[in-house]
Amino acid sequence: MQPSPTHRASFSIGTEAAAKRVVDVLTEIFFEGDAAVAAFERPDGQWDVTLHFADAPDQALLRELVGNSAGSDVAAKLAFDTVEAKDWVKASLEDLVPVPAGRFVVHGSHDRDRVPPNKLAIEIEAALAFGTGHHGTTRGCLLLLDHVLKHGRPKRVLDLGTGTGVLGIAAAKALHRAVLASDIDPPSVRVAAENAALNEAGHLVRVIRATGFAAPDFAKSGPFDLVLANILANPLRQLAGPMTRHLAPGARVILSGLLTHQAPAVIAAYRARGLVPLRHLRIEGWSSLLLRKLP
Repeated sequence: MQPSPTHRASFSIGTEAAAKRVVDVLTEIFFEGDAAVAAFERPDGQWDVTLHFADAPDQALLRELVGNSAGSDVAAKLAFDTVEAKDWVKASLEDLVPVPAGRFVVHGSHDRDRVPPNKLAIEIEAALAFGTGHHGTTRGCLLLLDHVLKHGRPKRVLDLGTGTGVLGIAAAKALHRAVLASDIDPPSVRVAAENAALNEAGHLVRVIRATGFAAPDFAKSGPFDLVLANILANPLRQLAGPMTRHLAPGARVILSGLLTHQAPAVIAAYRARGLVPLRHLRIEGWSSLLLRKLP
């Protein structure tokens, strides 16, 4: 039987604040898997917002919701189409070649045989969640994780905003230790848990749905010796205080999801809370940061 098509709605918007506002509205309305809502900043500063639906959405209602939160001009440009599931997956995989990042190699199932035997393989398929390993932010985080692991073995690890779970899986497979992973998005929580099981790390990676550091799981599992957070610049700045309170002395923090010009503001937010920058990687216009909490 042929897979059902995915219904897609998409638009572009000019500022991070506007993108966050409309995504918050849509995520609140389309809850628990009704739709997968994603926003991502392009190198030119514009934001792309995309929604995927299993069933055809009410276009008039969606235009009204977008218009209320982003303005009539953005709502007027809202585009609707369908993507055949088979063709979508095929097209996604065509460009996904194995990606090396230090000791790690991220790959799809079609490339299992292309991973060198001396590398840690992480199998991640294209899905409705961020982080296939092919974006500069994910690769930057993996390279910094590889660097951290050359100098120590953190005991308590958190993957905040886990997406597909690639960073948490990488840490768990390299350390053979438990990792807490969290995401605000229910589909991402499901995908990350499935990917952890696929990579034989399901017994090590515990995935929870949580906003920020509000869940009691963070206090129970911390204080953390290593935090990986591949999110966005504004949330990273807002989380500087809560994150610092959950860090052990000397903890390492890997941050990404920010354009290179946004890095100084993020560094300043964490420096003000006693974290010092150790490394700054720039890949494809994106920055990945390694910081250390002072004892």
